[in-house]
Amino acid sequence: MNAFSRRGACPALSAPMQTGDGLLVRLNPVAGGPSSGGPSSGGLSPKLLIGIAESALRHGNGIMEVTARGSLQIRGLTPQSAPLLATEVDALDIAVRTGVPVETGPLAGIDPQEIADPRPLAEQIRAALEEAGLVQRLGPKVSIVVDGGGQLGLDAVTADVRLAATHTDAGIRWWVSVAGDGQNARPLVTAGDDAARDIAVAVLRMVAEKGREAHARDLSERQLASLASWHSVAPPSGRTEGGAVEHSRRPIGVFNVRHAIALGIALPYGSMPADKIIALAQHALTLGTSEIRLAPGRALLFLGQPTAANPSLQRTAATLGFVTSPADPRTRIAACPGTPACASGRIATRDIAETIAAENADILDFTLHVSGCAKGCAHPGPLALTIVGGENGAGLVVNATAKALPAGYRPGYDAARGIGRVAAMIRSTRYQGETAAACLTRLGPAGIAEAYRQE
Repeated sequence: MNAFSRRGACPALSAPMQTGDGLLVRLNPVAGGPSSGGPSSGGLSPKLLIGIAESALRHGNGIMEVTARGSLQIRGLTPQSAPLLATEVDALDIAVRTGVPVETGPLAGIDPQEIADPRPLAEQIRAALEEAGLVQRLGPKVSIVVDGGGQLGLDAVTADVRLAATHTDAGIRWWVSVAGDGQNARPLVTAGDDAARDIAVAVLRMVAEKGREAHARDLSERQLASLASWHSVAPPSGRTEGGAVEHSRRPIGVFNVRHAIALGIALPYGSMPADKIIALAQHALTLGTSEIRLAPGRALLFLGQPTAANPSLQRTAATLGFVTSPADPRTRIAACPGTPACASGRIATRDIAETIAAENADILDFTLHVSGCAKGCAHPGPLALTIVGGENGAGLVVNATAKALPAGYRPGYDAARGIGRVAAMIRSTRYQGETAAACLTRLGPAGIAEAYRQE
């Protein structure tokens, strides 16, 4: 563990990444627990999660994260402590994902509402990528999503290749699309299991030929056209009822699964002190929880406990500061670690986000982005409002990404008050029944920026 991974690579246990608060490592468990029904669920027993968190306390700064893609991150390691943490995690005998990420939903195989169990196809794709020799030729950020649909689909997860189960006249098939999430990926074909697997491998073979920095978005129109005609499979003609998009929801609250109930509890902005994660996992253990799954959307899913135990688990989580309701205003704010956690951060994003959530919950019917710098890691896409840290303080970007030129600035420590001024304008000017998002559109960038700058 002498060489640290460059920024933009995947900071695995064996390749930590330097950040503002030390080294960062990422853990992707793939071995399911007693209620998983098989591998690839990303499940941990409460004792294993406690063990990881205790190791994070010993060797890091005690901050743990669940990412938007459902990975577990440990922050604040040093060159001396990172190998010690890796040794301790290895001793816990946790199977972790390696190779090209082929992601399935957190309830894969146990969700009675899913259209198809995505795990067999995902395993076929993993094996095919290995056999084709593509694992070492593809960059660390290349990924595949196999979405069986159901209550917790992967519509929000961006991937180079997406396979989403759907009902057709010919039975269950897979929508194959590339370079995006469930809303904006480029559709190619609708195919059965074997053809969908072959197309996914063909896409990544084309990507690999362009080098380790390439993604599916770099493929040419000619290449995409050749993929769309693969095996003369019918091209998709529109979203079929019952597809993954229509059923996606936040991974927070109670979910009915086969022979059990799953309880989703989120980490605010994806981050929580390890001691609080330990406290929650210890309480879950006393209630009979057998498995805790990491869920895309920065959440934990608790399985195995009796239904009657869920209110107690939710109360404990709320007391500790976790998000227990999908209506929590913190779910409407995307915030990166910011200062001091990230070396690139210019503003204290989490403090700003907490203040905005506490004071302006009534107008947060849209997603607000608080970014420590112009990279926009917490939400790379455009949003109605983005606060971004820079040389001039906290800029406000309207209807664009964090990389865009801000429409107005105020000091970084005062950014939350600036959003308070915008919120006050929304309250005073929106029409009856008008959403805050629609009001912002009507007010326009100039009016919003003027309100943000007001003292």
